[in-house]
Amino acid sequence: MTPKRFYDWQTSGGTDDVMRLVDCLERADIGWCAIGGVAVNHWVAEPMVTQDVDIVVALESVDLAVKLIEDAGFRSERFQWSVNFHGRSKVGIQMSTEDFYREFPGRSVPADVHGILMRVASLEDTLRGKIKAWKDSERRQSKKFKDLGDIARLVESHPSLWNQLDPDLRRIVSDPRRTG
Repeated sequence: MTPKRFYDWQTSGGTDDVMRLVDCLERADIGWCAIGGVAVNHWVAEPMVTQDVDIVVALESVDLAVKLIEDAGFRSERFQWSVNFHGRSKVGIQMSTEDFYREFPGRSVPADVHGILMRVASLEDTLRGKIKAWKDSERRQSKKFKDLGDIARLVESHPSLWNQLDPDLRRIVSDPRRTG
């Protein structure tokens, strides 16, 4: 089974939704990238399927991106720091509008995630985003545990990232240069 078919199976047709999202953003030449678990999957040795696709677009393009994504058949719901979209599958798409992510699209890289071509946040930005999420005091505990696991997976796959962890994380995440 190809990675794309596996992802499609796990998300009840999510491949089509993600590809429609990517297509409408790319056709409009909007600066954007995937963040969160999708970006982590690009950077780690052992990717995991996620039904959440977190993205960020260039700040000046948020309204245009929302219109294009809605025109591509997605339903939207606006929140204070995001716009959430739902297509035909189990995939939930969340476009962050937080200022923290403003520069991420400019540093994004092309990637193949589960057989789907897209842009993802740079390695360093992916780690920064995961650390931000882990530190969010209002985030559910189950999400924080997943964020911590993603941080550990990133550091295991890229030991040089260990130096970017703050002391709190260094007490929890093993130094991959000292373990096997």
